[in-house]
This record gives sequence, structure tokens and C-alpha cells, in this order.
Amino acid sequence: MLSVAIVGGLHADARRAAVDRLLAEVPGSVALHHDLATAVQGTVVRTVRDRTGIVSAGEAPLVNDCACCALREDLVPELERLAADGLTRLAVVELWDSVEPKAMAEVVASADLRLTGVITAVDPALVLPYLGNGDDLADVGLAAAATDQRTIADTFARQLEYAPVLALATSEDADDEDRALLAQLHPTARQVPIGDGDLSGRGSGDRESWFERRPAEGPGSSDQAGLVSADSADSADPEPGRHPLAEAAFGGFDVEAAAAAQHPACALLPAEADECGVSTLVWHRRRPFHPERLYAALEDLCCAAARSRGRFWLADRPDTLLHWDAAGGALCVENAGPWLASLPDAAWELVPPVRRAAAALDWHPEHGDCCQHLVFTSPGLDRDGLELLLESCLLTDAEYAAGRTAWKQLPPAFDSLLEV
Repeated sequence: MLSVAIVGGLHADARRAAVDRLLAEVPGSVALHHDLATAVQGTVVRTVRDRTGIVSAGEAPLVNDCACCALREDLVPELERLAADGLTRLAVVELWDSVEPKAMAEVVASADLRLTGVITAVDPALVLPYLGNGDDLADVGLAAAATDQRTIADTFARQLEYAPVLALATSEDADDEDRALLAQLHPTARQVPIGDGDLSGRGSGDRESWFERRPAEGPGSSDQAGLVSADSADSADPEPGRHPLAEAAFGGFDVEAAAAAQHPACALLPAEADECGVSTLVWHRRRPFHPERLYAALEDLCCAAARSRGRFWLADRPDTLLHWDAAGGALCVENAGPWLASLPDAAWELVPPVRRAAAALDWHPEHGDCCQHLVFTSPGLDRDGLELLLESCLLTDAEYAAGRTAWKQLPPAFDSLLEV
């Protein structure tokens, strides 16, 4: 059965190196790549290659003037064709620079294809420069559609934080601070070095043995031609000579769990840390923000850290869970739906179990799951100054004591951000 692994990332050299490593290490593998840079000519160029070079190439027309839509429409038929021919063991979907892995992982999974890995390739020396780059993708030729309003910083942050595996390029420019920043931004990720050296000639001879020697595991097994199933890959003993990146490509991937880990209500946010000049501040409070004071502090808060994210609670919208997502000095604020405390008991059955579990872990007898939970990560973080600024934005004792009816009468300073 065909396995599919997605490799993405704005660090193009690292991404190509990761894909080349997989092609060299996994016999019978091919890489699909849709070049969205050609969208200005009205088409998306698709190439399929193996470790020896280009196998085939073609064009996919734009869909609704959207290059990313063309990718979605063309990717699944190509993967289904590879699955049908029975000759391909691993299809590596090499995403174009600004394409985010979440969207493509969900496309692959919805087509009932076997998604066994999602990997973001990273050059550790470029993490801070990319997180600090507030340029629009459109201004640097990386927009995926005419309406694409994303920036380099927020796109890179989502690529980095979604993937459970980070393929790390060898970089002489990377130092301990770069590595500490990467570890704190995504502490649960498995980091796998791509490795150095000439990849030509790899993937043949003895290298094939770790596929061929593994038998199918009975009539109910999803393995075919000796492939490790997504369910069993993590528990399988590595074969001699098996590269960790190849192992990661077959490690298994749960699309629903990955989406839940990114949802602001139950996101797996980084923990407190302080290492090699890089700090992560976790700020958790049970009192709502004053909308005007928080709005006035937004510029300072967004510039205080290379990356900040989480969920927050505004006094004038006491029933609404708000998403905080900042990188490159810019903030995106989104309405993420109601706090569970504001829902009637009957509505809880409609809420995913992971959301209910997250709320239960964070439950307060007075406010339920309503809270401030923001995380700031950066080299040279002024923790004391940041905490003082955040505290100054909360309701005062007198404002808090006035109650929810009074809170809702406060000036709605965030209306303009939430209408975008």
C-alpha cells in the first residue's frame, strides 16, 4: 500500500535536502512537487522525480485563479495513480515554499490515502530571521493566491508548529541560541538531522533490505510489500542502516489530533523555559483584559517576543474565546468560538472530547475555562517588563467587582480587528 509523507517549509534548501535524503534512503520512492511560482502564467507545473531525476512533468490549470486550489485538485489524482500502479512504496509530497502542511495533510487524509508522515524542513540559523520577517508573501513572490495576505513570519510559524517532525539542515551559521529557540518554539517535535554527504547511489543494494526483510503481519495487516504500517511504525525496531528521516516518514500521522493540537482552546503550547539566552514566558491569569488598555499595549506586546500565541479573554466579550497569534511584529486576533463555560450543558455533547478534556484540566469554579493563557518565546526576553505590561491590561479590582453586565459596557476596542 502506498505511503504518503509530506515535506514542507519556507527554507527551500533544507526542504530539498530532506526530500533528496528520503529518495536516497527509501527504495521505490518518488517525490511530487507543484511549482506555484508559475501561476502568473496561468498554470502550476507538476514534477515527479525519483533519486535519479525527473520521471514525469505536467501542468495543472489554475482553479478560480488560485494556485493552491490547483494543487489540491491535482495532487490527489496523482497520488491515486501512484497507488494504483503498485510500484511506488513512498510518495513524498514536497510542498512549495509557502504552502502550509495542515491544509495538504487534510486533503490527503480526506481522500483515504495513507498519510504516514508530516515533516517541516528547517535551517536552524534561519528560524529567528524568518520569525522576525513581517514582509507579505505577495511582496516577495511567494503568495499562493491573489488574495493571500499572509506574511513570511506567520506562515513559517504555522509550518514549524504543525509538523511533529523537524528535519534539520546542517548549518555552520547556527549556534546554541538558534537551537534553543527552535526547541522552545516546538518542544514536542522530534528533531531529525538531514545529514551531509553525497546521496547518489544510495537506496540500492543492502539499503533495500530493511523493506524486504520485514514480513506482512497477517491477513488484517495494512502492510504490503513489507512496508511498516503507520500504526506499528513507532514501535518497530529500527533496521540496521535505516536513516532516522526515513523512519520518521513512516512514523504515522493523525490529522485530527494535529488539528486539535493547533486549536487555540486546546493547543499544546510551549512550557516555561530559559536556556542559552532564549526564554519562554507562560502567562496564565483568571481575570479578563480591559479592551482599551490591551489594545493600547498591542504594539509593545507584539514586539516583545519573536513569537507569541495562545488564548485570551476580553471583558466586553466575556463569553468569547479569542485566539492570539503573533510573529514578525504583527498580531492576528480571531474569534475561536465560545468558552465552554458559556454553553448550556446540552451543548457539551456537541463539543469534541479533546476540547472538553482541555477545559476540564483548566476549569475554575467561578469562571470555568475562561482565562488568559499566553506564551511568549524569544531571545533576550524581558520577562519582568512583559509581565508588568500584561498585568496592567487586566481589569482593576473595582472594574472586576462591577461584574459582567458592567464589563459588556466597556468600549469595544477590538471590533475592527475581529471584523477583518
